[in-house]
This record gives sequence, C-alpha cells and structure tokens, in this order.
Amino acid sequence: MKKLFLLLIIVFISCNSEQPTQFSTDAYKEMLIGLDDSKITLREVLYNYKRKKIFIDVWASWCKDCIVGVPKVKELQKEFPGVVFLFLSVDRSNPSWKRAIKRYNLKGVHYNLPEGMKDGKFVDFINLNWIPRYMVIDETGEITLFKATNAADKKIKEVLKKIK
Repeated sequence: MKKLFLLLIIVFISCNSEQPTQFSTDAYKEMLIGLDDSKITLREVLYNYKRKKIFIDVWASWCKDCIVGVPKVKELQKEFPGVVFLFLSVDRSNPSWKRAIKRYNLKGVHYNLPEGMKDGKFVDFINLNWIPRYMVIDETGEITLFKATNAADKKIKEVLKKIK
C-alpha cells in the first residue's frame, strides 16, 4: 500500500510540474564559445535568431547517445529547413568538439559551454543530468519544448510543426 501511495505521489508531481517558458536571467548570461573562439552570451545568440524557431541540441563529442541521435537530427533538419539548429556542446576540450562537428558533418549554429555538463548557469537552469538534451524555442522566444532526450521523440515534431 505504501508503494502504491508513493507511486501516485510521484506521478502526480511529474504530471503537475510546470516547465519554464523562458530562460532565467542567469541562464541568458551564460557565456558561450564560438567556433572562432569568440565569446557571446546565450541571450545574444537567441536574439540573433529572433522570430525564428530554434531547435537546441545539447551534446558532447564523447557521448555515444548523442552521436547515435545525429541521423535523426539530420532528418529533422531536412524536414524543417526553416528551423535554426543550435548545437550547444558540453565538451571541455575545444579541439575534440571542433573535430566532432567535422567528423559527423553537423550543420547548424555551434557553440561550446566551457563549464561542461556539471557547471554553469545554463546547465543548472535546465537541470542537465543527461545528454543528449533537446529543446525547442518558438518564434516568440518561448520555450515550447523544455526536455526531450531522444531525437525521435514525437513531441519534437509536434512543436516544430506548430506555427506562431
């Protein structure tokens, strides 16, 4: 009986937990490193693509699940050519990150989160405990998909199809 009660509480909490629709001020201030080693904040990157739908892929070159998901992400890119594909790497090694972009022929906008997967305001905000992690930002700048860990997740296509 206690196990059933505990299970019901967990289901209730997970069903009623609201997902954020905006990044926190601290997450927006997160400093990202570009392919040319330039520095830019998450806010500035998102501002550069305002009024566009943005698919965010948080990944790393050393992550097997991330690499396994690449073909599905490429399918999404073909199906949704008007969407900006923003790849945020949690690699702590810039050379490894850059080699992986070339090796897997990842097309899109690329930045590195220099603090890696365990530190940083962005990873704290999204409570990053697993990669890959996929998110979608709509044309109004709202987070419409906060968490997907599989590029084949049906919710990804659902939110990418919605027009604002």
